[in-house]
Amino acid sequence: MNKKIKHITILLLVIIAINVLSSKVFKRFDLTTDNRYTLSESAINIIKDVESPIIIDIFLSGDDFPSEFKRLQRETKQLLEEFAAKNSNIIFNFINPLEDEATRERNIQQLTQRGLKPMQLSVQESGKSSQAIIFPWALASFNDQTVTIPLIKNKIGALQQEIVTNSVQHLEYAFADGFSKLIKPKRRKIAILKGNKQLEDKYIADFVKKIGEYYFIAPFTLDSVTNSSQKTLKDLNDFDLIISAKPTEAFTEAEKLVLDQYTMNGGKSLWLIDAVAIEKDSLYNDSGKNFAVSRDLNLTDFFFKYGVRINPVMISTLYSAPITLAMGSGSESQFQPLRWPYSPLAGINNNHPIVNNLNLVKFDFANQIDTLKNDIKKTILLETAPLTKLEGIPREISLDIVTKELDPTLFNKGNQTLAVLLEGTFTSVYNNRIKPFQLKEGKDKSIPTKMIVIADGDVIKNDVIKNTPQELGFDRWTGKTYGNKEFLLNAVNYLLDDDGLINIRSKEIAIAFLDQQKITAQKTKWQLINIALPVVLLSLFGLGFNYFRKKKYTS
Repeated sequence: MNKKIKHITILLLVIIAINVLSSKVFKRFDLTTDNRYTLSESAINIIKDVESPIIIDIFLSGDDFPSEFKRLQRETKQLLEEFAAKNSNIIFNFINPLEDEATRERNIQQLTQRGLKPMQLSVQESGKSSQAIIFPWALASFNDQTVTIPLIKNKIGALQQEIVTNSVQHLEYAFADGFSKLIKPKRRKIAILKGNKQLEDKYIADFVKKIGEYYFIAPFTLDSVTNSSQKTLKDLNDFDLIISAKPTEAFTEAEKLVLDQYTMNGGKSLWLIDAVAIEKDSLYNDSGKNFAVSRDLNLTDFFFKYGVRINPVMISTLYSAPITLAMGSGSESQFQPLRWPYSPLAGINNNHPIVNNLNLVKFDFANQIDTLKNDIKKTILLETAPLTKLEGIPREISLDIVTKELDPTLFNKGNQTLAVLLEGTFTSVYNNRIKPFQLKEGKDKSIPTKMIVIADGDVIKNDVIKNTPQELGFDRWTGKTYGNKEFLLNAVNYLLDDDGLINIRSKEIAIAFLDQQKITAQKTKWQLINIALPVVLLSLFGLGFNYFRKKKYTS
């Protein structure tokens, strides 16, 4: 008896010890093939030292939306559980703002006013179609600051399953980016170049506002380079990145030397360049036409040395965004979206963090980029669809083209490069050349740095209605939102990201969905297999068992 008590006591002590150790040691195992529940090191670094609560309210809650979006709801919950496992100060709640009919309309209005736009979905169940509204957003709060986090990653023409797949793939970056904005103070500085007749502030207002959430922004003019070149260079070197948005006045050699030496000192740059002068607005005249001519910015040798060349030709393509024109006469005229070959829609099929899972980017009167052989690493970020045509200049551009049938056989130039990332050690444009002014500490080789060149300045240009800037990439006529703002934001974040946060975007996640059409078509079949068949098998087993039992004991 004493021996039995001794064994029970030892067993109890072992169980208590295991429980104590298990409470001290915590380990989660990710058994998925794509490691979707393993947080990236850069995401963990953002939240690991947080000592105050981050409260997250997720509005993706409810029972009446499609199964695909319930999947997104589950994936969001599981991801936040992973964040909470790394830091217990991550606290999240799922809220259904549409649950209470009495407050439903008020909640919709309040959330919409905060920029959390609802999404309308089609629900297909049992062969019947209905509509549902969801709010695919989260609000994260930390120390009296709040940021919005989008849970949906949409693409033009994507089906609901594709939208959910894209969204799940984007979740970790969306939350890590939101946490970073809350926790990490601004520390990088961006200069918006002025002085060469770049786009007015109102035409880049939406994008500047967006990057202002991450970085310090200031205008910078190169006009003073004539009188105080060294001071201009010194002041420019205080910035981490420069953006030149559609300059239309040529750069002087002195200005180019300042920009070149800025690059040699490790400065990052984003160039949005038009090599052809033509504006869509200039076509809205009585004749409906205007001439496209070359625009000389005196930058050909500048980019050539770095490894790219922007050619003064226009790209025309069959895969493009429409132009909206008033068709008809008098009171019977109506606005219609019409095929417009000079607004290419660009994308690329690779997983580079700048363009992975990116919506199509809209260009206007884009030019062609050639890449040249040198030691700089070049990554094509955006290109047209294959059905393209190159049009030389000068050339008359007329709105009448929307009424003509385009011959597909003429669009045979293949994919054309529209945006390129350059990375590496750059050689100075003025290496072994006479310089426009003497440098105190000039450099012929840069430290490793990055540069992005885009062959169209309109990529960054937002519409302005009644002197009010509109959202970049949003087409008010068709209701479509293109990927311009996200592309440019990714580009800036990549150029300035020392923490590797932007690289989370290249993470690939495979989501498997049930085929809803097959479910509807084969519903009865699978109900019989899953419900009736087990009952039939169990009945047969029971009958057989009783038969053999009776036979055994009656014989």
